[in-house]
Amino acid sequence: MLLTIHCPWIGPLDRRRSYDVPMGQDRSLAVGEESVAILHPHWKTLVLPVVLTFLVVAVLLAGEVLIPANRAATIERLALAVVAVALLMWWLMFPILIWRTTVYEVTTKRMRLRDGILTRNGRDIPLSRITDVSFRKGVLDRLLGSGTLVVESAGEHGELTLREIPHVERVSSLLFQLVEDERLRDDRQAPPDEGNFDTRPMLN
Repeated sequence: MLLTIHCPWIGPLDRRRSYDVPMGQDRSLAVGEESVAILHPHWKTLVLPVVLTFLVVAVLLAGEVLIPANRAATIERLALAVVAVALLMWWLMFPILIWRTTVYEVTTKRMRLRDGILTRNGRDIPLSRITDVSFRKGVLDRLLGSGTLVVESAGEHGELTLREIPHVERVSSLLFQLVEDERLRDDRQAPPDEGNFDTRPMLN
């Protein structure tokens, strides 16, 4: 059975067999660990930067037309173009880089969080330490297919809130199943409790 979620702004969320997604050779994964899903924040985080980009381009074109033809026209147009490029870099390229470098990955062993453009930040949560998985969806989230994922784990930082998660309900269900499978696997691998009973006959 193959379940595939396609979205133009996120990587595919696949489940093959139990959950086997060919993500290539990833040396950061442990032996026997497989990547299940790799997600970026929802595409709605890029709507405002795109709108601002169109606004900057419109102002740039209007300025090129409205600048009067004189000796300083070339310098004024060049200055306007430099300002426009700087705004585009700040309002569009920077948010895109943040979106692209923010990665939420779920494997058969843990949940991995990575972000940062120049310096990378990472956090790994073993599935065996996750105690609860829930999600929240507002009205706009329900329309756009996004939401907030809340993961509770045993440890110093007990609750992790991840906002703007695409297909948050399916991600929550998938993560819950992985956590349950990890617990069942640990139970099967745990040695049986045979007790410490002395079966020798009692002497009166």
